[in-house]
Amino acid sequence: MRIHRHRQRKPKYEVPVYRVNDQIKNEEVRVIDENAVPLGILKTADAILKAQAVGFDLVEVSPKANPPVCRFIEYGVFKYQKEKEARKAKAQSKEVEVKGVRLSLRIGVGDLDTRKNQAIGFMERGDKVKVEIVLRGREKAHVDVAKEVMEKFVALLRQTYELRIEQPFTAQAGRLTMIVARV
Repeated sequence: MRIHRHRQRKPKYEVPVYRVNDQIKNEEVRVIDENAVPLGILKTADAILKAQAVGFDLVEVSPKANPPVCRFIEYGVFKYQKEKEARKAKAQSKEVEVKGVRLSLRIGVGDLDTRKNQAIGFMERGDKVKVEIVLRGREKAHVDVAKEVMEKFVALLRQTYELRIEQPFTAQAGRLTMIVARV
């Protein structure tokens, strides 16, 4: 049986790594106990002993502070809560994609209408639309005609939605592009 090494599933949400007990490198830390009462600045070894005496772990919750802030918490419960928050944030976020619609210089009315419907479908899902015309051969001499086709296409889209132009017309080596999105 073949092993698929590239199929290793990793969580797609980012969970910050917190140092616990002996992983804390600083000599002194600001300590907060299990009841959210500040105990002041203590030596790390003393703070770990106090946390274990109460039955908790010493977790570094704010490593960038000076000195770092640590709390008495059950690490497993704390880590689970942070993963849950990260999953919820990932579920609520929406990645905006850029979908492409390619036109041609001599596009017909029916084809233009089909491309318009595709672009409208992309925008309904919340994606941006990259309108593109590739000029070949003698067509490269007629950039002005290609711009008119793109302007006509954008005007058709504006009949349905109010648009904002993310990227205006750009011409590179016979390729005209433009990115539009819903307001």
